[in-house]
Amino acid sequence: MRIITFLIGICFFANVCLADESSIQDEINQLKSRIEALEKKASQQDGYIKSQEGTIKLQADKISQYETKLSQLDEKLHRETGLPEQIAKGLDISAGATMVVQGTNNVNNASDDANRNISRTDGSYSTDITIGKEFEQITGRAFLHLENGQGAGLEDNLTLYSNVNRDADDDVNVRVTEAWYEQGLFNDKAAITFGKLDPTVYFDDNAVANDETTQFLGRIFRNSPTIEFSDNTMGIRLAYMPKEWVEFNYGVFDGNNDWEKITDNLVSMGQVTFKTNFFNLPGNYRILGWRNNVYHTKWLDDTQTKENAYGFGLSFDQKANDVVTLFTRYGWQNPEVYNPEITATGDLNYSLEQSWSAGFQIEGKPWGRENDVVAFAVGQIFPSDDYKEATGRLGKTEGHLEAYYKIYCNKHLSVSPDFQYIWNPFGKDIADDTDGVFVGGMRTQVDF
Repeated sequence: MRIITFLIGICFFANVCLADESSIQDEINQLKSRIEALEKKASQQDGYIKSQEGTIKLQADKISQYETKLSQLDEKLHRETGLPEQIAKGLDISAGATMVVQGTNNVNNASDDANRNISRTDGSYSTDITIGKEFEQITGRAFLHLENGQGAGLEDNLTLYSNVNRDADDDVNVRVTEAWYEQGLFNDKAAITFGKLDPTVYFDDNAVANDETTQFLGRIFRNSPTIEFSDNTMGIRLAYMPKEWVEFNYGVFDGNNDWEKITDNLVSMGQVTFKTNFFNLPGNYRILGWRNNVYHTKWLDDTQTKENAYGFGLSFDQKANDVVTLFTRYGWQNPEVYNPEITATGDLNYSLEQSWSAGFQIEGKPWGRENDVVAFAVGQIFPSDDYKEATGRLGKTEGHLEAYYKIYCNKHLSVSPDFQYIWNPFGKDIADDTDGVFVGGMRTQVDF
C-alpha cells in the first residue's frame, strides 16, 4: 500500500513538473517573439534615422550659411556705423574772420588826380576755414584751406612799393587757396608736400612777422617785397631735417598760377634754417635763394622780354628774454629786369633791388596781460637803379613804420589798434604828392 502511494506521488510530481516546463517554454517563446518584434522595430527606426541624416545635414549646412551671412551683415553694419567716427578721428577744423578798418590823411592814387591829397576811411574783411587730417599710421597729413573776403581797404587808394593791408581780399567767392598732401619720410626726418601750396608758409617765414591776421598788417613786414612769390599755386616742397638744429627746404611752384605750361613758368626756392638755443632762448636764422623764370623784361633793353629774375633773402627771429622777440629781414633781387604783370596802384611798373626790416614783439606778461602783444617795426625799400634810369623817376627810398597792440579779449576774440607811417611813398614819384602817408586802423580777429 505504501509502495502504491509512493508511486502515485511520483507520478503526480512528474506531471506537475512537466506542466511547469511547458508553461516556461511558452513564456520563453513569447519573450523571443517580443524581442524579435522589438529588434525589427529598432531596425526600422535605425533605417528611418539613417534616412533623415542627409536631410539633417543639409539643414545644418543651411543654418551654418545663415549664421555666416548674419555675422558678415553684423560686421558690415558695425563698420558702416563707425565710419564717420573713423573719418572724424584726427580731423582738425578751424575757422576765423578778420575785419580791418583803416583811415589815411593822404590818398595818393596815381591814377585818380581828382581825389588826391584827401582823407579816406575804408574797410575789408576776410574769412578762413581750414581742415586738416592726420594719418598717424603712415605719418601723412592732408590739408584744405578755404577763403573769401570783400573790400580792398585802402590799398586801391595808395600808390606804394609795399602796401598797407596784407589781409585785404576783395573776392566774395569762396575758393580753395590751399589743398595739399604731406608725407613724412625716414622717421619724420624728411617730408614731401604737394598740391596747391602757399610758398610763404615754407620760405621767408618768421615767428613774429608772418601773419597779417594777428601780427603786422603792412606787406613789407609780412614778407620781403624783393621776393617774387607765386600766389597760392601748384607746387611741390621737399623738407629734410637731419638734426634738430638745421632744416633744409626746397620748393618748385607754377609761377603764373594758371596750371598751364608749368615747366615754362617755374619759381624755385631753397632755404636753410638754423634753429638755435642761445642761453636757452630759441631763435631761427633762415637763408634763402630763389629763381623765377616767368618772362621778365630788361629795363635798359625792352627787346629782351624773356629774362629771368633771381635773388636771395635773410629772415631771423630771436627770443631776447621770456617776453621779447626780435626779428629782422633782408632781401635782394636782380635789378636789371621787371615783371610787367607786377604793378603798383595806378598800373605803374617798377622793380626793387633791396629791402630790409627789423622790429620786436613784447608779450604783455610784465603788465599783467600775458596774452596781449605790443609790436613795432621799421623798414626801407630801395628801387632798382636800372628802373630809375629807364623811367627817369626819382626813385627815392620808401620807408615804413608800423606799431600795433593786440588786446586779448578771450580765446575767440582779439582787437588790435594799428598805426603805420610811410615816407617817400612810391619814391616821391607821384606828381604833386610827395607828402608822407599816415594810416591808422583797427583789426578785429574772431576765431571759432
